[in-house]
Amino acid sequence: MLYSEQVFLVAGLSRSGVAASEFLIEHGATVYIYDDVEDANVQSAVEGLKKIGCINVKKEELSEKTAKCDVLVLSPGIPVDHPLPVAFKRAGKRIIGEAELGALNLRCPCVAVTGTNGKTTTVSLLECIFTTAGKKGIACGNVGKPITACLKELGEDGIAIAEISSFQLETLYSLRPHVAVVLNVTEDHLNRHYNMDNYIYLKSRLLKNSAESEYAVLNYDDPIVRGFREKTKAKIVWFSLRERVEGAYIQDNSFCWYGERLFSADDLILDGEHNRANALAAIAAAKLMGIGNAAIQTAFKTFRGVKHRLEKVGEAGGVTFIDDSKATNVDSAIKAVGSVKGESVILLGGKDKGYSYEPLFEALKTSGVVHAVIYGENAFRILNAALKVGYSAVTLCRPFDLAVRVAFLIAEKGQNVLLSPASASFDAFSSYEERGKRFCELMEVFKRESQPYVKAEASHGEDE
Repeated sequence: MLYSEQVFLVAGLSRSGVAASEFLIEHGATVYIYDDVEDANVQSAVEGLKKIGCINVKKEELSEKTAKCDVLVLSPGIPVDHPLPVAFKRAGKRIIGEAELGALNLRCPCVAVTGTNGKTTTVSLLECIFTTAGKKGIACGNVGKPITACLKELGEDGIAIAEISSFQLETLYSLRPHVAVVLNVTEDHLNRHYNMDNYIYLKSRLLKNSAESEYAVLNYDDPIVRGFREKTKAKIVWFSLRERVEGAYIQDNSFCWYGERLFSADDLILDGEHNRANALAAIAAAKLMGIGNAAIQTAFKTFRGVKHRLEKVGEAGGVTFIDDSKATNVDSAIKAVGSVKGESVILLGGKDKGYSYEPLFEALKTSGVVHAVIYGENAFRILNAALKVGYSAVTLCRPFDLAVRVAFLIAEKGQNVLLSPASASFDAFSSYEERGKRFCELMEVFKRESQPYVKAEASHGEDE
């Protein structure tokens, strides 16, 4: 792509949009930028990009300016059936994402990871493994920095460890990872992709460019993912919690690789069967990239997980607070309640993503969850699901801050307050990170309130 001879419109000024704009300007392109959100973060991004030569487009100018553009660089947050990409498609113009720009310019090997759940944990674990082994592995894509922001640092001798979401796969065509990992596929983002067939198809696209010289690491235990072996020319390597497969598996409580016992499964600090599956996927990818057993074992003994994913953030009044704000779908929340030790009051709710909540409440019946506090935009839909399956230990409380307080008041000493919302955060927050941060802030408030009252000594200073 000859950037200096083309005009680009970058739509959506989140991290990926800013990175794409900076990359294009650096390569001599004419860059228009647009975002229909007008909050402080977007305004700050606009001002910064204008300083390096980007041209900001106002809403009323959009039609006129887009007629001048050759390529639309679409944020993952904007669906491909939005009027803007639809207009570009009708005009026969190219639509790409920031990840596609990165893939076109990547000069080093890539390990790409997709799946409904576990992507960030697996990518972060792989980064820890490669770093422990003395390799320049960098987490990028949907986690960490956008791919275009890492290109210089990666150079030719780095390893791009790319988390790839279904949103990115809508506009990603050129990525050809040396190792492509698919962790699992369960219901998610149906409000965006309309049905499971579309969602499954998008996940399989990670494998479409792979040739016989590359590898596809697939979850043998997931029937949907197992079917992906028909969608790629890559060499198939399996991982499984249940079977002895050609690849990575667990036998006699040991992580194994093609018949070789590597080390005890107890070396993995992270709790939960789902994290053992993530670890197996990471073992397979690392071994295929030539990493030795010692580095993998050392990483497993030191890696403590990612923020906002089953993260114990503290205690207040004898109640443990667990931030699992990253659990934005039902399957992820089910895995969370199956992993947390002891009894919990769970916080559920946010922005609906188009799936059924009944399986979640069926799982709660046999879990350590003693009560569910439901909040957010989709509160009544979640409540209806609870009532349908006969789960009555619920409290409805729409505002987030009040819901967290109610959960804290319900929880008894020794129990947990678990934020595992099974929903997106965008009804009240800009991201799951912001939601998790607010959860932690409220815990600190409750901690102060729970301190024994100490009478202050008389002061002889002036009144304030």
